[in-house]
Amino acid sequence: MTVIELKKRLIGKIDQTENNELLEEMYRLISNEETANSIYKLSGVQNLSIEEAQKQYKEGQFLKGEEAEKK
Repeated sequence: MTVIELKKRLIGKIDQTENNELLEEMYRLISNEETANSIYKLSGVQNLSIEEAQKQYKEGQFLKGEEAEKK
């Protein structure tokens, strides 16, 4: 199915439904796609935290899944 065909089928289903909850959920899903494509900018503190975590990982300063579950 092409994108155009899929869009037409979705529009048809949307036009036919009276289910407000379904329509709201569909709108939420479409809105999430828009925000997922936006660029998220980190603060200086967040960047430093990530750099520190990467350094710790490279130096082996982390727990494996099983060890973390035990603690």
